Amino acid sequence: MNQIKIKTWIKSFQFFLPLGPGWGFWVEEARRIPVGGQAVIEGVLMKGADLWGLAIRQTDGKIFRENWKNSSRTKRYPWKLPLIRGFITMIEMMGTGFRALNRSAEIALSESEEKLTTRDIAIAIAVGLFAVVGLFIALPLWLSEKSGEFLTLSPTARNLLEGILRGLIFVAYVAAIGLMKDIREVFRYHGAEHKTINAFENELEMTPQSVASQSRIHPRCGTSFLLIAILISVAVFSAVGKGGLLWRIGSRVVLLPLVIGISYEIIRLTAKSGPIGKLLMYPVLSLQYLTTREPNLDQIEVALTSLDEALNFKILNPLPKEDGVVE
Repeated sequence: MNQIKIKTWIKSFQFFLPLGPGWGFWVEEARRIPVGGQAVIEGVLMKGADLWGLAIRQTDGKIFRENWKNSSRTKRYPWKLPLIRGFITMIEMMGTGFRALNRSAEIALSESEEKLTTRDIAIAIAVGLFAVVGLFIALPLWLSEKSGEFLTLSPTARNLLEGILRGLIFVAYVAAIGLMKDIREVFRYHGAEHKTINAFENELEMTPQSVASQSRIHPRCGTSFLLIAILISVAVFSAVGKGGLLWRIGSRVVLLPLVIGISYEIIRLTAKSGPIGKLLMYPVLSLQYLTTREPNLDQIEVALTSLDEALNFKILNPLPKEDGVVE
């Protein structure tokens, strides 16, 4: 299997000048924009209010950068309503994430003669969905059923055990893939993304050195979201009641949008709750120590470039672009 396919399947999870006169207004306006992002191969994807920004470190050391329109459905009814917006956001992030991942594979691994095809991407999506259903839904359910029969557990105890097993499997999975060299690099870019967003939201100077001092933990991280979803699933799936194994697996797949919607609202609420929210979320946030690594200044530079693209040069001085590349 070629290098591009391997890295794509696994993830189916410049020197800036000081701000010049007249940029203060744009900085203040931009800092009111909620931003987010994700790591890709040798790069970072950032989301602004109107744009997606992508920055990738090329094999020659230059930074490729580009942006495209963010046309989220959650900006209008009925998709912006609570519970619904969480599931829609997840679907949109998955679609954009695959697009960015494919693009990063093309740019970062440009020296490879083999390219990703639509068929490759479709297979990667199918494998990813199958893995999610099998590993995080069917396996913990089957294990809890067998354990419940052996230990004669009540339905409530079986649901609780299922949730615990699902959480343990998820943590073990994240820890295992973190041992892979390629994934460790992705996790370093994940850390660079978090540090950059923390510096942005804390109104610090947006330079690699300043960003490096920030925490690599962020309350709106997708890792925390997934762990919250696992906890919420215990309560939601308990409402299904008894039934055969196939029925219970199917019902969990059908109820996933509700689990995602509730988890999204919890993340939003705790992120706005200041120190209390951080305290309540600390056990969940600590999982990010597995999914992030300390980045170097070059990787932070890439994350800053991505944020600059997402905000359309509202934070950093506009740098000259030629064919999407920063010298």
